[in-house]
Amino acid sequence: MHAELAERLGAIVKAYDIRGLYPEQINAQVAGALGGAFARFLVDEDPQVTTVFVGRDMRPSGPELVQAFSHAVLAEGLDVTDLGLISTDELYYACGSSDAPGAVFTASHNPAGYNGIKMCRRAAVPIGGDSGLMAIRDDAATAGLTPRHTGALGALSKRDVLADFVEHLHSFVDPAQFRPLRVVADTANGMGGLVVPAAFTGLPIDLDHMYPELDGTFPNHPADPLQPENQRDLVERVLETGADIGLAFDGDADRVFIVDELAQPLSGSVTTAIVAAAMLDREPGATVLHNLICSKTVPEVVAEVGGVAVRTRVGHSFIKQKMAETSAVFAGEHSGHYYFRDNYRADSGLIAALVVLELMSVENKPLSVLRQPYDRYVASGEINTRVADTATVIEGVRAHYAASGAVLDDLDGLTVDLGDWWFNLRASNTEPLLRLNLEAGDAVACEQRTVEVQAIMAAVSG
Repeated sequence: MHAELAERLGAIVKAYDIRGLYPEQINAQVAGALGGAFARFLVDEDPQVTTVFVGRDMRPSGPELVQAFSHAVLAEGLDVTDLGLISTDELYYACGSSDAPGAVFTASHNPAGYNGIKMCRRAAVPIGGDSGLMAIRDDAATAGLTPRHTGALGALSKRDVLADFVEHLHSFVDPAQFRPLRVVADTANGMGGLVVPAAFTGLPIDLDHMYPELDGTFPNHPADPLQPENQRDLVERVLETGADIGLAFDGDADRVFIVDELAQPLSGSVTTAIVAAAMLDREPGATVLHNLICSKTVPEVVAEVGGVAVRTRVGHSFIKQKMAETSAVFAGEHSGHYYFRDNYRADSGLIAALVVLELMSVENKPLSVLRQPYDRYVASGEINTRVADTATVIEGVRAHYAASGAVLDDLDGLTVDLGDWWFNLRASNTEPLLRLNLEAGDAVACEQRTVEVQAIMAAVSG
C-alpha cells in the first residue's frame, strides 16, 4: 500500500465521482494510478472490453491528468480513444452509442483549483461508490503505477464526436416545430461554450452567448448556476435584451438552470414537471422518476397526464439503476439533472433545454405563462447545518414528528410528510452536515415550518 497515494485517494473518491484540489490531492500520479485500476476493473468485469474513451473539460490541469490516466490504461493493454474537450453528457453519448466505457476529467461546478473524474462502464452505465468506485480506489492505492498487464501496450487514437452528438440531441425534438426564439445562454467559460452553440445549429434560435470562451480559471463567475448569485449576469441580460428564455450551464455542461422572459428562475422541480409532461405526451402511460427532494408538483403532474411516478434516492447512480429496472422514459432531480431513457439513461441539460424550447414553440406561449400550472408550492431550498452527530439529530427529529402522526419514510435520510407541508433531512456523504429540504403551500408557511424544524434540530443536538 502506498500510504501517501492512499491518503489522497481517500480524500477525493466520493459517492458519485472523484474530485479534489490540484495538485495537492489529484495529480499525475493519482490520475495514473486510477487509470490503471479503472482498466483492470473493466477487464475483470468484462474481458471483451478493448477500448476506453477519455475526455476532459477546459481546466488547465486537464491535459496532464488525461495523459497520465491514458498512459496507465494503455499499459494495461487497452486502447484509448481520446475525445479531447467534451461536455460530460457528450462523453455519455459517446460511450452509449459505441458501447464503450469511458472517463471524463472534470470537477463540474467546483472552483478553478479542482479537477476530478466521472467514470462509466460500457453503454454509459454509471460507476459510483456502491458500484465499483471504491474497488477502483482500493486497487489504485495498492498497485500505484505498477501495471498488471505484461503484454503489448494498447493503441491511442483521437475522435471528435460533436457532430454526431448534436444529431443525437436533435432526435429528442422536431426541429421543424421550432419558431424563432431569442435565447441567452451563460456557459460561464465552461464546456457549454463548445456544445451549446453546436446544439442550436440548424434551429431558428437567436443565441446571445455569454462567457463562451473555454477558460477553466472562470474569470467571470463560478460555473455553479445552482447558486443564485451566479445567475445574476444571466438575469440582467435577459431583461436587457427582451429574450424569451435564459439558460445557465455548469462547468461540464451536463446541468441547466432556466429563467423565463421575466428573468424569474424555474426550480429544478418545475423544469422536471414540464419536461415530464412533454415526454409523457409522446409516450402515454410511461414511468417517470423523481428524486425525493423534488416538489410534490412532479408526481402530481405525472399522475394528471396519465404517467406513473416513481420516487428515488438522490444521486445519479441510484436514478440510472432505477431507470433500468423500470424502463422509465425520463427522470429529474431538483438539482438540475435530467435523465432520458433514450440518452442511455444519462443526464443532459441540453436535451432538457431543447424540450422546453420546443414546447414554447408549439404552445406559442411565453415561458412565464407556460410554467404557471407547475408553480404550486414554495420550497426552502437546500439548507445545510453542521452538527456533531447526524444520526442522533435525525433520530431526535423522527421521534418528535412520529408523535404528531406524520407519515415517515427512510428511503434516503428521513422524510416527514404532514399533508400540507413536508421535509427531507439527509446526512452529507462527505461532511458532518445535515441537508434540509422543505416544501409548503406558500412562502409564509414555508418560512415558519423551516424555523420549526431547525429549532427541533438544535434542541435534539444539544
